[in-house]
Amino acid sequence: MEGATKQHFFFHGLPGREAEKSKCHFCQIRSFTTHAEYPITITNIHDELVLEPGFRFVQNSHLGRGVQRANDEFRVGCDCQDAEECQYEGCTCLDELEGSDEEPDEDNIRYRRKKYAYHSHGVKAGHLRTEVLESRDPIYECHDGCACGPDCPNRFIDKYLGEIITPKEAARRRAKSDISQRKDVYLFALDKFSDPESPDERLRGPPLEVDGEFMSGPTRFINHSCDPNLRIFARVGDHADKHIHDLAFFAIRDIAKGTELTFDYVDGVEDSQNDAMNPATTKDMTPCLCGSKKCRGYLW
Repeated sequence: MEGATKQHFFFHGLPGREAEKSKCHFCQIRSFTTHAEYPITITNIHDELVLEPGFRFVQNSHLGRGVQRANDEFRVGCDCQDAEECQYEGCTCLDELEGSDEEPDEDNIRYRRKKYAYHSHGVKAGHLRTEVLESRDPIYECHDGCACGPDCPNRFIDKYLGEIITPKEAARRRAKSDISQRKDVYLFALDKFSDPESPDERLRGPPLEVDGEFMSGPTRFINHSCDPNLRIFARVGDHADKHIHDLAFFAIRDIAKGTELTFDYVDGVEDSQNDAMNPATTKDMTPCLCGSKKCRGYLW
């Protein structure tokens, strides 16, 4: 991208071009802190469509009106001094993580319990542990409020970003959209911890939602497949903010270079609950065009 757009970036670096640069999609991605190591190119090889001028690439989700994080007095992070302590010495961030692995110590004498959701070393570093990958369990991680540093392996890679909005605002945007089902492509409910009996009032009612239509990251452009190679997991950093947990992407199988990344937009819905299995309702549903052998025929 840098070579092909050298002149483009030169002009946007000139005085008086600040407003134009702030609206430029190429410049927004180029400003990402990860761009030097993981550069991203925007390319459309299918048609002449371009991004809406008002769309904005962001590195972090934005909190919409009426959405708040927990107050500082409710925040807590682990006191671990290094990655070794986080992994083996009972990191408080991982107390709610289901299950654990065991591995031998350096002398191959006793086994130590591993608590990370994914492998932290070797060829599988960054891969979810099998039992987590095959589950619907949330992932718990360290975060900015922890004593351990940013190099702690218990920290995540990428997620679905957008504006986090209230249920009322989500309903208003659906109603305003010309085709409400089209709007659902961009809205993701943060409902992993929803529970009418929860002691946390923020988890008892309708969940907040992430809207990626007008601002998001590159993951916003990942398409649906009924036979996907990615899956979204709920990721929790600070336990006081479960109501605004992250939606983290992980590969569920090895993905060859050049293969399109996909995930199931209706993942977690049982066939018995899926309207696509009911011929009486499919006439009003959105056809699925994923083309996989496991295609269900309809999205929603």
